[in-house]
Amino acid sequence: MLQRVFDRIHALLVLLTEQPVSLYAAAVLRIGYGSLYLAFLLREFPHREEMWGPGSPWTPELARLMYDQSGWASVLLLSDSRAYFEVCYAVALVTCALFALGWRTRAVSVLFAVVVVSFHARAIYMADGGDNLMVLMAVYLAFTACGRRWSLDARRTRLKADESRGEGLRTQLGEARSLLTTVLHNCGMFVIAAQVCFLYGCAGLYKVQGQKWADGTALHYVLNLDLFRPWPELSQVVDDHHVLLTAIGYVTVLAQVAFPFALFSRLKYPVLILLLGMHVNIAVLMGLPLFSGAMIVADAVFLPDRFYRAAGRLWRRTVRRTGVTAAEACPRTVSAAVPPQPGPAGDASAVR
Repeated sequence: MLQRVFDRIHALLVLLTEQPVSLYAAAVLRIGYGSLYLAFLLREFPHREEMWGPGSPWTPELARLMYDQSGWASVLLLSDSRAYFEVCYAVALVTCALFALGWRTRAVSVLFAVVVVSFHARAIYMADGGDNLMVLMAVYLAFTACGRRWSLDARRTRLKADESRGEGLRTQLGEARSLLTTVLHNCGMFVIAAQVCFLYGCAGLYKVQGQKWADGTALHYVLNLDLFRPWPELSQVVDDHHVLLTAIGYVTVLAQVAFPFALFSRLKYPVLILLLGMHVNIAVLMGLPLFSGAMIVADAVFLPDRFYRAAGRLWRRTVRRTGVTAAEACPRTVSAAVPPQPGPAGDASAVR
């Protein structure tokens, strides 16, 4: 019995220290959250002053009072200057873009976490709830090696490796640094997965305790909240299907409660599909795109790397076939548009 415990501890240590896990999933999280927050800042660009600027109804003084109670902090309040705020906003946009592209990811990931935390802390009550998850994921991703796949860093590393092979030189990281990077990355990915499991599990258990979810009428009331009805006509059409709404409500609760347990079997794939449909409906029917996008990206952590490698190969084959088709079509187009040219003899007779 004791030997079995030691074997499991050894296997866990090997898993944490041997090699980084889910590198492609980490890359998807980086691309997803970087792009999502960039789109969020661009969407709110016309309203940036009202949400986060010095002239916001949630004044810097009120924000500082809350910081004293909550412990939050924001670089946006280092100065009340309008010019300083505009510079911070521009830096935030550039940081999100660079993070999504994976340029100098180790440093930019820390800057991205500072950006997300600062904007969230400056106006806690202004977003739709998805920023709460964004804050957690931005902090977790700063500890992961999320720039090793599908990034500018990965491309640069690959080019350097090709050059070093040509020169007969090889560059290696120190063992201590490699071990530390691997452990931090693996722990970060496990924490991200655990965070999503806790989120779904708690959401499902809270719904189980609610009377409206128990009798199947919860979604009816959700679809009739004026604050969350961007498309009233569409909400009304969906609300007319009472039996379907009741079934969807029960399936939603079941999927959320079962999610942490389904991860250890193949049931996780249909559950993930159900949750994807749920988040798409939340984004469309309730007008919460940031929240839904943050959850959809978070779910990507549970897909194995072989899935992303297969998706990458499929994408490359599609691009290659498209390029070959275009290349084959181009000569025919050119030959049809350009008349035949005279050969060398024709050129000589023309000169004469």
